[in-house]
Amino acid sequence: MKLTILGCYAATPRTFTNPTSQILEIKNRLFLIDCGEGTQVQLRKNKIRFSKINHIFISHLHGDHFFGLVGLVSTFTLLNRATDLHIYGPKGIKEIIMLQLRLSNSWTNYGLHFHELESSDSQVIYEDEKVTVKTIPLKHRIYTNGFLFQEKIDKRKLNVDAVQSFEIDSCYYQNIKNGKDIILDDGRLIENHLLTFDPVPQKSYAFCSDTAYNEKIIPLLSDVDILYHESTFLQSEENLAKRTLHSTAKEAATIALKATVKQLILGHYSTRYENIKLFKEEAETIFPQVLLAEDGKSFDF
Repeated sequence: MKLTILGCYAATPRTFTNPTSQILEIKNRLFLIDCGEGTQVQLRKNKIRFSKINHIFISHLHGDHFFGLVGLVSTFTLLNRATDLHIYGPKGIKEIIMLQLRLSNSWTNYGLHFHELESSDSQVIYEDEKVTVKTIPLKHRIYTNGFLFQEKIDKRKLNVDAVQSFEIDSCYYQNIKNGKDIILDDGRLIENHLLTFDPVPQKSYAFCSDTAYNEKIIPLLSDVDILYHESTFLQSEENLAKRTLHSTAKEAATIALKATVKQLILGHYSTRYENIKLFKEEAETIFPQVLLAEDGKSFDF
């Protein structure tokens, strides 16, 4: 699992900082999460192939989280994209994007599919044989979702030396990988764990931006490997966080602690702060495993 931060600042683009956008690579799938202005440029800077992006998840319809979307949709057309593109986001996102395409006479030459969200409960919005994606209902000034990406458990790995030592025919290998025990010709039962290795533990990633402090999401975040949680403000601006329905670094760390996550990544910093290390210092007073998102930074998990 690899996370690439394309942008992690709040509100407006600046010379050296970009609004929210990130790429999650998990089980050989590439997911784009939010698409603020400058996303295309950041994709190119980070050498991420446009053609590998087939699913885009938009948390909410504030501009710093989706103003780059119509440009990316149009660029896909210019690049002669043929593969379908799926966009998951709040109800209204289809109307916004289609209006811009219609008035600019910029129709796509590929299938463009919108999956509009309006439920206030968590729901599965994407699933294949390797990955499941669920919404995380957040508390913000408009309808907003975070997203929980979970790997599915792999099949057990065949222990070739073990099966050969028991002289088990290869026609049984698939059943063994599926978890079945084997009965030998002499009647002995060989339990599956003696013939296989445990699969690699499945990983999970939760994206939470933007939101006020909200303990209702803790059960959804329980024991996730990586939590990205917005920390727009420091605790010294707690009143501003409450008024705008954002979180402080301390509040993000409190959520991480109560959800017993393994690693916290902070982001969505207000541009009022010159030194983002202050966010890490504040969060570490509550939760020790803290990393800072930075534009262009990648995390390999």
